[in-house]
Amino acid sequence: MNRFLRRLATALIALMLAATCVVHAIDPLPFRDRAEEVRFQNLTRQLRCLVCQNQDLADSDADLARDLRKEVFDMMRAGKSDADIKHFLVARYNDFVLYDPPLKPGTWLLWFAPFVFVVIGAIAILRILRRRTRAAVAVSVHAPSHTEDDW
Repeated sequence: MNRFLRRLATALIALMLAATCVVHAIDPLPFRDRAEEVRFQNLTRQLRCLVCQNQDLADSDADLARDLRKEVFDMMRAGKSDADIKHFLVARYNDFVLYDPPLKPGTWLLWFAPFVFVVIGAIAILRILRRRTRAAVAVSVHAPSHTEDDW
């Protein structure tokens, strides 16, 4: 009976997870043709979800991402170019909405902070290794040597 309850619980959990995925599926949009769909997908892959922050707009299932996808779709239908749509979103949400923000003084931190952190980490590791090497050399120089005569 206990084995049966475990299997039933596992099946129910799997069913709930599958239902959750269906609930959060991305809403389909009525594209005119394949070219419009490809353009939409390319554009939304260049934009960051402001809620998730590590997902692009195309893959996010957040409510804000859904709204922004609809807004991008509506602007495309209104005849706006990709650049116009990006400018609108940047004006509203700042450069952070772009996955590839432009290199300018306001985005230097986004572009160069990872390199600065890597250099700082490398310097810290080198200093630690040098201290350990010096300490090991100092201990081996000052340590008495043991020979068979010491017995």
